[in-house]
Amino acid sequence: MDFAPLIARKAERFRELEAEISSSNLYDDPRKARETLREHTRLKELLASWETLKKTRAQLIENQALVNGEDKDLAEMAAAEIPDLEKVIADSERAVQFSLLPPDPNEDRDAIVEIRGGTGGDEAALFAADLYRMYTRFAETHGFKLEPLEISAGELGGMKEVIFKVTGDQVFRTLRYESGVHRVQRVPATEAQGRIHTSTATVAVLPEAEEVDLELKADEIRIEVCRAGGPGGQGVNTTDSAVQVMHIPTGTIVRCQDGRSQQKNKEKALTILRSRLLEVKQREEAEKYAAQRKGQIGTGDRSEKIRTYNFPQNRVTDHRVNLTLYNLDRFIAGDIDEMIATLQAADVQGRLEEAQSGAAA
Repeated sequence: MDFAPLIARKAERFRELEAEISSSNLYDDPRKARETLREHTRLKELLASWETLKKTRAQLIENQALVNGEDKDLAEMAAAEIPDLEKVIADSERAVQFSLLPPDPNEDRDAIVEIRGGTGGDEAALFAADLYRMYTRFAETHGFKLEPLEISAGELGGMKEVIFKVTGDQVFRTLRYESGVHRVQRVPATEAQGRIHTSTATVAVLPEAEEVDLELKADEIRIEVCRAGGPGGQGVNTTDSAVQVMHIPTGTIVRCQDGRSQQKNKEKALTILRSRLLEVKQREEAEKYAAQRKGQIGTGDRSEKIRTYNFPQNRVTDHRVNLTLYNLDRFIAGDIDEMIATLQAADVQGRLEEAQSGAAA
């Protein structure tokens, strides 16, 4: 495929964005400013990949000519470089193709992550806490900011439920594939006989919704204030800081009591509510054409079993891409980059195949 005409148009658009960014009134409209900066970043990456592709193709042609030359030493050196050049070309072509695909509007958003203990009682709650620590350490190593929104503690240091917000560069694009059922196989701390148990926890990764994404009408929201309960220290137990927000049309309920401030809890609850409603809206739209997406990496559904963590064998397996890693000790400590990269690559491949089949139809 000849990318040159498409790249020329993208380069012209990039120059237009450069002018907009240098304008003194860029931030008069904050939402438009964010969209402009995001598009600018995407096009900058595309043009960088295109330059790499052009230079490497030229280098490959030069090396191929040297291989057929009279200087044997030079021919040998040129031949040794060819496999690396071919790999760079293949990677750059894929990067260019992906950058030319219509962008997912959610990719650059921050994320709301919900983890809940599933089947397995106290062990499921302990596993949910392990997953929370795993994502916390992953976020720290990537310069993301993690903010707890609501935590419901379980016994033995576990977590029945934890909801948190992750902010940073392309957070949702990075974490989106974590949605689903995570299964753990290990000997629980409460098991006296040394038997391996299987427990689960569910993870939902939602793109953070902005107020302009959907309107929360006052007459469709019921907000109730009550006394916070459970662990949290003397302050949380003696203030009427807990807030429960109900979206009347859908019956969706969000309760926040993690902070001592009633206003802060209200803001957190509305943030979670917007993201949940946006997820439902987007899932309904996705279901209209999901059957056509043969290359889809899972559905992102909370009920889909996506991964197994087997502690006796130090093994973690993602069932969507059939990838097994024998580094569970490092994985559960936040070293999940290889898994995420594999899932992203498989999703890109599926989207490229979908786009190509659509163009051929």
